[in-house]
Amino acid sequence: MPKLIVILGDQLSPALASLRQATPDDVILMAEVKSEASYVKHHKHKIIFLFSAMRHFAAVLRQQGFNVCYLEYASQPGIHSMTDAVQFALAQYPVEQLVITECGEYRLQQELLSWQTHFNLPVTMLEDDRFICSLSMFAQWASDRQQLRMEYFYRLMRRHTGLLMGSNQQPVGGQWNFDKENRKACPPDMLQIPPLTFNHAEITTTVIRLVNQHFSDHPGIAENFQYAVTGKDARKAFLHFVEQQLAKFGDYQDAMLLDQPFLFHSICSMYLNAGLLDVRWMCQKVEAAFKAEQVSLNAAEGFIRQVIGWREYVRGLYWLKMPDYSNNNYLNAQRPLPGYYWHGNTEDALYATGDQPNTGV
Repeated sequence: MPKLIVILGDQLSPALASLRQATPDDVILMAEVKSEASYVKHHKHKIIFLFSAMRHFAAVLRQQGFNVCYLEYASQPGIHSMTDAVQFALAQYPVEQLVITECGEYRLQQELLSWQTHFNLPVTMLEDDRFICSLSMFAQWASDRQQLRMEYFYRLMRRHTGLLMGSNQQPVGGQWNFDKENRKACPPDMLQIPPLTFNHAEITTTVIRLVNQHFSDHPGIAENFQYAVTGKDARKAFLHFVEQQLAKFGDYQDAMLLDQPFLFHSICSMYLNAGLLDVRWMCQKVEAAFKAEQVSLNAAEGFIRQVIGWREYVRGLYWLKMPDYSNNNYLNAQRPLPGYYWHGNTEDALYATGDQPNTGV
């Protein structure tokens, strides 16, 4: 029974659940659509990154023998949403069912859930097991708690994964959290170790031209895009972080210095979120660096807490509380975002309005 397997822009993982079900008779659909690129004014770099990474991933799938239907942005009239893209693919290929891995956003998930009725075809939605904590596991953890504290969820994830754990299910170093050691101020003359950057081939330069043409009013400068767009390069970028930056990341992860935008941060969250990196692999590399005495415990624990603690916690909380969560306004914020939120010229904008810049004191 041939299937149409739909791969979204943040599902660029060879081990994706829906790809594990693929057979030579199936068709894999990937699409760059307006509704996903423009529902807010995404930074140009984000659009370049996702479109280029998608095109590179599709090329790999074709090399592996998969039948890929790839719709480039504005290449077909009338295709503005993922539903439109599926409609186009169904007109081209005789498939009998749709398969997709659950998506990461409530808004888009509702669109996906309408497909079975809309197309009158069976739709199989698979769990996104790239995350360590399933949504059902998070809901079970949250079900009998009055306060959903990340710290206690994080401890559950440490026990669940075994990361930085010693004997008798106790944390290495005798405590779970070394955050107090992650707040040092940087010496003013300390120089950052920058993240790895990349020159790009024709696929990315083509996407840069496309973004300048169709998203010219979005924030950012397209021409200085220097990020990885393949799994291979994303792994290189992360290993550079582990080998060169992680040792100082722990001490200075909350620090800031003027004119040093990265300090010792990995700048790899987008690679993880798009599927180019695997969270388990990343944490294992960090744990191995600690065990080899290349980095301190507060550096390794500080990083691992960000990805198996905060990242997994925020995802679980989002799905637990949606759709009402999106309308919560606990602090009753009413003022619109100022223009300098988008263009970044904060000092000129602040002085023009008479406000004083934040000195950080």
